[in-house]
Amino acid sequence: MESLRRSGRPAARGRSLVDDLHFFHVVASSETLTAASRELGCSLPVVSKRLSALERRLDVRLVQRGARRLVLTSEGELYAARVEAILDQVRELEDTITDRAAGLRGSLVVEATLGLGRAHIAPLVGEFAAAHPGLHVRMQTSALPLRPHRREFDVAVHVGMPPDSSLRMRRLAENRRVPCAAPSYLAEYGAPASVEDLVDHNCIVLRENEGDFALWRFGDADRPRHVRVHGGLSSNDGDVVTGWALEGRGIIMRSEWHVGPHLDRGELVRVLPHVPTPPADIYALLEEDGHVPRRVSALIEYLAERLPPRLRRAPEQPSAT
Repeated sequence: MESLRRSGRPAARGRSLVDDLHFFHVVASSETLTAASRELGCSLPVVSKRLSALERRLDVRLVQRGARRLVLTSEGELYAARVEAILDQVRELEDTITDRAAGLRGSLVVEATLGLGRAHIAPLVGEFAAAHPGLHVRMQTSALPLRPHRREFDVAVHVGMPPDSSLRMRRLAENRRVPCAAPSYLAEYGAPASVEDLVDHNCIVLRENEGDFALWRFGDADRPRHVRVHGGLSSNDGDVVTGWALEGRGIIMRSEWHVGPHLDRGELVRVLPHVPTPPADIYALLEEDGHVPRRVSALIEYLAERLPPRLRRAPEQPSAT
């Protein structure tokens, strides 16, 4: 490891140690220094200069230079983990001493899948923020897999069981994925009578996350069934997939919360209605260990109360998950 000269100086004047800890937490949670600069609201040279100053003060290299993505050294990994623990303690202390009757304060980072986030979570988060003007809420939506090993959120809303069992979960709403097609497709090609019949149909595949896209699951925990489907169309965009189905181009497997309006209006028809599908419930996820700030628990309670009736009203969704 390249040796760095210790300056022997404390953090820069006007900047607290907690500021430095927060700075490195953002850096360690970012894909690149450019992404960190956007998150911190300053230029890349400023971030690079401040990181170098922090490394000189600690006399260790925290970040490997030259990599396309931000890579922490072993010392950087250790420092990032301890920084997170310290910041958790600071947040817990502030939350403890805050007057419980006072309004919610502080920042909240909410992550959600693209379609559900746009259609339902964003409006509810907007209502929650309006009711608590002391909060600064940042919401990010993504079609990429959840990465719980990098702390990028206070609350994540996820469809289906999360990829990391170490996360604390709160179920917000029930949901299943259902196979369906347009009446025009079924009139031309007929409806499958069994799960195995799907192999003879044009199935439109959504290529999301890192799962086996073409493996469609049926049954329940006691009697699971699956079939590998085929077709001429696939996309990583839920809107595109649903649009193709509405045009009569094939059968899709989509979340009930999303296709419910189309099923209600008869634009799509459920196929294999006698065959159950595994649950893909909607969960709020947060760190398993550590203190849960009041603003976080309040948002989760708000979503748990408001999301199920909103889904039952089934407004038309612009996106899918």
